[in-house]
Formats: sequence, C-alpha cells, structure tokens
Amino acid sequence: MKPLDRIDRKILMALLEDSRISNSQLAERVGLSPSPCWQRVRRLESEGYITGYTAILDQSLLGAGETVIIEVTLDRHDDETLENFGRVLADLPEVLEVYLTTGAYDYLLKVAVSGTAGYEEFLRKKLYKVPGIRQSRSSFTLKCLKRAHSVPPTALG
Repeated sequence: MKPLDRIDRKILMALLEDSRISNSQLAERVGLSPSPCWQRVRRLESEGYITGYTAILDQSLLGAGETVIIEVTLDRHDDETLENFGRVLADLPEVLEVYLTTGAYDYLLKVAVSGTAGYEEFLRKKLYKVPGIRQSRSSFTLKCLKRAHSVPPTALG
C-alpha cells in the first residue's frame, strides 16, 4: 500500500467536505487533471482509505429527533452471546452505532428515538427482548457539539 502524499490528503479532505463533488471539480481543487485524479480516487478506494459514500439524513425530520447513549452489560461473554447480541443489534434500525468497549460496561450504543415514548418502546419491545442483557444505563443527549464520520487525513500527520 502506497503511503498518502499531499495530493491524496487533499483529495480525501475534499471528499469529506463534499462526497458528491464531480471528478472535474475535485481535480481542479487538488491541482490535477481529471484522469490522474480519477485514478487516485480509485486507488484510495481499492486500498481501503475510502470505504464508501453516503447521504447524511436529518433524523429529526424522519421522526427520531432524540439521540440516546445506552451502556449495556451482558450476563455472559462467551462467543455465542457476543455474536448473537451483535447480530440482533445490527438489525435494529434505531441503533445507529454499537461499540464493544472496555471498562464498566460491555457495549455502548447510539440510538435514535422519538422522545421518551419512543425510547420506552425501543427498550420494552426491542432491546430488553435481546437475550443475555444483565443491565443497561441510558443518557439522552441534549445537543450535538461535533459530528464527524471520519478523522480528517490532516489530523494524522
């Protein structure tokens, strides 16, 4: 894998800012002609630096304006329990992110809900139906101060 150079970093930054930018606009922004720019983007994709492109939706407009952070502790930590927990959570549309963690709890979940009623419904009808949960602790977020979907390449050197 080829190390990132200054142009690669500029390409990645531009795509972080606007993944819908045209190749010709991207090439102009980073100081390349379109063909070499396109080749670099394809290389960055094939080497795994770029793992996908997505639209970021407004969850409030979609009816799930509140974000809840849930800490979950499991009863057991055998492979079957961990795999089942991960598989079930991956299928729940309200669950935005799931992290296996160290420390006092096993998992940290980021969940989008429609107020306290939506949260109660999520807990009772979905989360608490998942086998193996010993306990959970939740916090409603009040305000998002920063949201990033990737670390910018300039932050890494």
